[in-house]
Amino acid sequence: MEKAKLTTETPADAKPVLPAVRSFEYWTKKELEALPAREWDEDIGEFDSLIILPTKHLHDSGFWCMDFVAVKGNQPFCRLSGCSDVIHIDGIGGYGEWKQNVPTVIPPKGWSIDCLKKSKLLRLFSDGKLKAGRALSSFDLYAVK
Repeated sequence: MEKAKLTTETPADAKPVLPAVRSFEYWTKKELEALPAREWDEDIGEFDSLIILPTKHLHDSGFWCMDFVAVKGNQPFCRLSGCSDVIHIDGIGGYGEWKQNVPTVIPPKGWSIDCLKKSKLLRLFSDGKLKAGRALSSFDLYAVK
């Protein structure tokens, strides 16, 4: 009995196997830009990661504005801002979400950034779920454990 030979070559007539729902890694920048935008103060709940989209709009500060796409699981579902020139990770100063006029004290989170395969955009994520602040000139992003 002859053993099967292993090969790393793909036959010319092979068709790619794609999941039923495309994961965020395979979305183009144009597809991400076409997602619906949330209202500036809309609470969309928790999500898993954030894709950073550069825009063609110059902020009053002289820096380029960014938009952000929220991702739950592997599915992008809405754009979050479009008018922000900076991201405050875990809020201004890293103190977490402010309650009235006092910042909360939070333990450090494990933040990571990677670069998406198809669009080459940056994705930001942490050890837990994420929560978006309002869509203002500066964008607050919080890690929720």
